[in-house]
Amino acid sequence: MSYNLHDLRDDRAAAARIVRAVAPDVLCVQEVPRRLTTELRVPRLARACGLVWHRRRLGTGGTAVLTAPGLTVHEVLRGRLPVRFPDRTRGYAAATVSLPGDGPRTSPVTVASIHLGLKPAERARHAAAVLERLGERAVVAGDLNEGPGGTAYAIVAERYPLASSGAPTFPARQPTAALDAVFAAAALRVLPTDPVPLDLRDLEAASDHRPVWVDLDVSAPAPGRPG
Repeated sequence: MSYNLHDLRDDRAAAARIVRAVAPDVLCVQEVPRRLTTELRVPRLARACGLVWHRRRLGTGGTAVLTAPGLTVHEVLRGRLPVRFPDRTRGYAAATVSLPGDGPRTSPVTVASIHLGLKPAERARHAAAVLERLGERAVVAGDLNEGPGGTAYAIVAERYPLASSGAPTFPARQPTAALDAVFAAAALRVLPTDPVPLDLRDLEAASDHRPVWVDLDVSAPAPGRPG
């Protein structure tokens, strides 16, 4: 699941209700409060959603990855993406996770939360920089600030095909732009997703974006691992 939470300036209880209704194993968040308030507000958000935050803040540019308590977290990554002052800082957060137990469905997957900038050339550079740091079994989810016609969108989709529906997500009240998306490695098969009944009032109150989510089959063996 990916959700731009508008710096938690809106109805946080509504946002938590939406996340709990979807019940993701991994939540990629954009526009969480940055700097010192992150250490206070993101844990509260995680608890309200029934998820865990792994406390890696610096350099993420307001992104975060929250995980369900039952997941195994092998590694937490983050990276700063260069911008010109005084533009909003940019970065990404990522976590390599696996389901509990044994067998191919427990092969680790790296999930990255990204929030690209407002300048097209910058978005393209940042998208390429993030992809350089990810392996074959990866998911990229976030707010690209552009739709399928954009260069950065195409850069990500060429490496990891679009997994979410491509439906508009912004603005939340009457979405017209598909700025938020989930991309996944071809080995991670997209599964049919049952509809989740979400309260329209909560969707409009929680953020200026709507969330996106997908169900993925992660049972394909990791590269180099016998199938």
